[in-house]
Amino acid sequence: MHVVIDAVPLLIRSAGVKNYLYHWIGALRRAAGGEAIATFPALTHLGPLVHNASIAGPWRTGTGLGTLGLSNYSRLPVLDWLTRGADVFHTTHLVRHPPRRPRLTATIHDMTCWIVPELHPAANLRADRGFAAILRRADRLIAVSESTKTDAVRILGLPPEKITVIYSGIATPFFDPSAEAIHAIRARYGLHRPFVLFIGTIEPRKNIGMLLDAFEALPPSVRQEFELVIAGPIGWASAEITARVRRVRYLGYVPEPDLAALTAAATVFAYPSLYEGFGFPVAQAMAAGTPAITSRVSSLPEITGDAALLIDPRSLTELRDALSRLLLTPTLRAELAARGRSRARAFRWEECAARSMRFFQEAAGG
Repeated sequence: MHVVIDAVPLLIRSAGVKNYLYHWIGALRRAAGGEAIATFPALTHLGPLVHNASIAGPWRTGTGLGTLGLSNYSRLPVLDWLTRGADVFHTTHLVRHPPRRPRLTATIHDMTCWIVPELHPAANLRADRGFAAILRRADRLIAVSESTKTDAVRILGLPPEKITVIYSGIATPFFDPSAEAIHAIRARYGLHRPFVLFIGTIEPRKNIGMLLDAFEALPPSVRQEFELVIAGPIGWASAEITARVRRVRYLGYVPEPDLAALTAAATVFAYPSLYEGFGFPVAQAMAAGTPAITSRVSSLPEITGDAALLIDPRSLTELRDALSRLLLTPTLRAELAARGRSRARAFRWEECAARSMRFFQEAAGG
């Protein structure tokens, strides 16, 4: 069996999808070998994961994006030529004209542009609506959670039997970083006080304004002991939210090698997102043994189980009270940390790859 995976998102600025593809392709190749798992464009070696730039060199990035443009905006069957001999082509939302010969598959990461369209720029909405036509055409689909599958069936009318739920994985460094790495990261970023941590793109869906409000509503004594630390690139947040973020401990984009130790260094991880298809940051916090507060919406209760405090993300009172309770109760933090580590073991890239290979074999044979 020969599978070609559209890896174009690895060449552009991207967050969750890029994280997924990078670790997924690596795990698939370890499981099945590089001969079985190819990519478009051809990336025989994956460089270090960088979210705000391409993981490939300038030549490979330029030729890859140029080939994508030729495929998308000309009548030439570019991808048919490049995927000769492939049994399966796994596409992303960036490809407009998938090849016709291989079986077509794709991953549904979330349905956020349909559920909360007001939180997205017009370009995101157009891209996802275009991708819906490809999802309907695909032979088989992966959903990264049961919640995402349910939303896709309900909103797009996709046949449920066409969709297989395969949970994403958590990168190995997040599982219990060393005390030395945690100490080093505290020193590198000047984190001298215990802190509440948020990691993610600064954009409306992440509900950062509510987190800022809830932290400010804590008693002064709590805010003197703990600080709020926000890490992640500026996305399409409003000027007001961007300015407020910059008034707390804002670390900006944090390189991937620093994320595991930074997550483990936090006293509490807070992620009051309005919608998630999987929720990488919360899963990573559980693996790192950092007690988490997150939302009781979309996939987040499914991913966390009983290993996090769940709140209504639109309730200032619930988020404030959860922060206060967790910051001031060490025994609860220890309990949630233990539950989180146990829960996170269900999300391994090796398991994701094994299930994905079975999925591809079924798709190729179908």
